[in-house]
Amino acid sequence: MSRVQAAEESEEITMGLYEDIVAGKEKLSLVGLGYVGMPIAVAFARKVPVIGYDLNEEKIKLYQSGIDPTREVGDDVIRETKVEFTADETKLREAKFHIVAVPTPVNDDHTPDLTPVEGASRILGRNLTKGSIVVFESTVYPGVTEDVCVPILEKESGLVCGKDFKIGYSPERINPGDKVHRLETITKIVSGMDEETLDVIAKVYELVVDAGVYRADSIKVAEAAKVIENSQRDINIAFMNELSIIFNKMGIDTKSVLEAAGTKWNFLKFFPGLVGGHCIGVDPYYLTYKAEQMGYHSQVILAGRRINDDMGRYVAENIVKNLIRADVSVKTAKVAILGFTFKENCPDTRNTKVIDIVRELREYGIEPVIVDETADREEAKRLYGVELCDRSAIQDVDALVIAVAHTEFSGLEHADIEKFFNPANEKKVLVDVKGILNRKEWENDGCLYWRL
Repeated sequence: MSRVQAAEESEEITMGLYEDIVAGKEKLSLVGLGYVGMPIAVAFARKVPVIGYDLNEEKIKLYQSGIDPTREVGDDVIRETKVEFTADETKLREAKFHIVAVPTPVNDDHTPDLTPVEGASRILGRNLTKGSIVVFESTVYPGVTEDVCVPILEKESGLVCGKDFKIGYSPERINPGDKVHRLETITKIVSGMDEETLDVIAKVYELVVDAGVYRADSIKVAEAAKVIENSQRDINIAFMNELSIIFNKMGIDTKSVLEAAGTKWNFLKFFPGLVGGHCIGVDPYYLTYKAEQMGYHSQVILAGRRINDDMGRYVAENIVKNLIRADVSVKTAKVAILGFTFKENCPDTRNTKVIDIVRELREYGIEPVIVDETADREEAKRLYGVELCDRSAIQDVDALVIAVAHTEFSGLEHADIEKFFNPANEKKVLVDVKGILNRKEWENDGCLYWRL
C-alpha cells in the first residue's frame, strides 16, 4: 500500500467514526471518572453510548448504586444516566473514541508526576482497537501527549499512531463545585494530530458543548494554553496575597482597598486566598519544569508559587499573634477551623492549603478542631490523617478560623458564631480567611477580627 493510499484509508476511518458514534454504532469511553471525567461521561451519555471506566472499584460501585461522591452532578443524575460504569478495562475494547481524564499531580519536589496519565495510557493501550481516536484531557506540559503518551499506546497496543489510531488533546476547563461554569457552558479547546482528526474531535465535543469549540493550531498549542490559564490566575492571586501582607503591616484592610480599586473599568478583580487544589496550585509547576528542561529558569511564575505556597503558614502566624493579643495562652488555646477542602462547595481535599494552617498551628502546640460537612471525610483521613469533627465539637473556643467559604458557613448568623466562643474570654479571635463576614460588625462587638 502506498503512503497516499494509507492516508486516504486513515481519513476514511477517521471521518466515518463520527457518524458511527452519532448513530450509536460505536461507543465513546471515559478513562478516569473523577471531578472532571464523570461530568463529561454523563453529558455525552445524553447523546451517545458511553463507557465510563475507572480502576477504583469502590468508586464504580458508588456510581452503579446511584451515588455521586464528587457531588458534581448529584445522585439523581447518576441514577438516571445511561453511562455504563465499569472497573473492567477490557470493556474499553467496545469503544472507538476515548477520552482520558486522569489527574496530573506533582511530586514533593514540585516536579510533574505523570504516573496517572502513563498508567491510563498503558491500560488504554492494552485495549485499544484499530480505527480509534484517543483524546487526552489531563493537564500536562507541551509535548506530553505526543512524546510520552503515544509511545506507551503504541507499545501496549502494537498499533501505529497516525495509521491505526489517531490522537488529540482537549484540556479540561470544568470548575469543580461551580454550577454555572460547566462543560456545556465553557468554550472547549480542541486539537488533533491532523486536520481530519481535529474535525472529528471538534464535532464530537460539539455534541455536548453548547458554548462551542475552539480549534487550536496543534496539540502542543492546546497543552500550552491550559497550563498558562491556571498560571495566569496563580500569578494574579499571588499579587493579591502579597498586597495583603503589605497592607496588613500598614494596618489597612486589603478587601477595602480592592473594592475601591475595583471601581476602575480595567482593574482585574482578583482576591487574596489559599491557592490549592489539583489545578491552580499544580499546573504552573508543569510549565516551569518544561522551561527548566529548555534552559530557562522561571522568575515570575515561581515567585508567585512561592508566595501562594507560604500563605497557610502566614495565616497560622496571624492566628497565634491574635491569640497573644487576646491574652490567651497559645499552648493551651482551643482553635476551631471551619472548612478543609481546597475550595468552597466542593468535597475535594486534594492539595488543600488548609492543612498548612493545621501543621503550622501544631508547631505551636495547638491541635485544632476541624469541621467540614462538605469534605470527603475518608479522603481527609487517608491523605492527611485528619479526623473531621461534627459542628457540635466547636465549644468554648479561643479562636475561630473560617478557612473555606462553604455556603453552610457563609450563611451562619452572628449569634450562631458567638456560641462557638468561650464566654469567659474578654476578647474573641475571629480569622476570616476569605472575608465573608462583616468586619465592622465584629470589630464593634469587641472581636479581634483578621482576614487576608
